[in-house]
Amino acid sequence: MSALDRFFDQYDRLVFFDTETTGLNYSRDEIIEFSAVVVERVNGQPTVTREYDQLITLSPGMSVPPFIENLTGISNDDIAARGISKAEVCRDISEIFRGNALLLAYNAHFDLSFLFYLLLRNGDPTVLKGKDKIDLLTVYKDRHSYPHKLCNAIEVYNLSGKVVNSHRAIDDVLATYAVMEAMAEEKDDLHRYINLFGFNSKYGLDGKPISSITYKSQDYDPPKPLYEL
Repeated sequence: MSALDRFFDQYDRLVFFDTETTGLNYSRDEIIEFSAVVVERVNGQPTVTREYDQLITLSPGMSVPPFIENLTGISNDDIAARGISKAEVCRDISEIFRGNALLLAYNAHFDLSFLFYLLLRNGDPTVLKGKDKIDLLTVYKDRHSYPHKLCNAIEVYNLSGKVVNSHRAIDDVLATYAVMEAMAEEKDDLHRYINLFGFNSKYGLDGKPISSITYKSQDYDPPKPLYEL
């Protein structure tokens, strides 16, 4: 049984997601772009049934730092022209994450931390509760040596030219989905990483732990898969 077959026997939908933010502090900085790709089984085949990508308006006094604008290409003018309200994007997230969905992201702890605070202040954070989650960065660290950025996974899995790590959320979500498919072909153990996140023992866990997640110290070259430690 393939990893995707396992997933679709257990879940109705796979939701890949990514955020772009004004910085790294999830309790102070804000999300400026949220993107998601929903994958469902249609006629027996995994199929992208929805792509979602929205810029999000910032709170009064907040702006996009020059470094973030240079990294993402998202400017304050872009957000002013095309951004939707935090309340609206929270309603959309609740719809996208509804039901029996498995949530997947690359460096998922980071994105989930930002989503929790966005939903806490502007929506319903319980939409994240009870949802199983996979961090594909954790999987990649178990299988391949440093460096471990999304762009490195794209290169290792020969996905260059098919997907890009542009630091725009929708591109990175589509790249994450492609990386997951390559991982599923590489080794059939993705289900072992459900609700299991690794962290760098040198730096510790960044931010508050998520109650439903088991965290284990994960060095750059662990001797065995994290789920066996």
